[in-house]
Amino acid sequence: MAFTEEEIAYMQSQPLARVATLSPHGQPDVVPLAFEYDGAHFWIGGGGQSVLKTRKFRNIGSGQLEVALVIDDMPSFEPFVARGIRIYGIAEQPIERVGMVGPGIYSRITPTVSWSWNLAGEPAGDTWYESHKTVHTQ
Repeated sequence: MAFTEEEIAYMQSQPLARVATLSPHGQPDVVPLAFEYDGAHFWIGGGGQSVLKTRKFRNIGSGQLEVALVIDDMPSFEPFVARGIRIYGIAEQPIERVGMVGPGIYSRITPTVSWSWNLAGEPAGDTWYESHKTVHTQ
């Protein structure tokens, strides 16, 4: 299965994702960053070799390839409206390519499972938003 048209439109409307990686010693690390979605994979990275020194790329480089992304926003606090997508995936070792900020070093992430909620932007009611789960197959 793949992302729905509504999920893709939402992801394209958001400039940032939070990406979580895991150190070789088990310490989780999460960082907000720009991302690309090419219709099948997510790409994270940037220009220059210095991106390889970032914690996320050191974690991926150490073989910790399971990652999580959250793309979300809160269009309103009154009424309370939250929406977003959480994605589990497998990262690949960084490669050189032309990406969102031009030539640079990027890691490709293949989604494995995702959950989206309230992409229509409805106010919260008596119960929390129901999520839509998708198991992604490649």
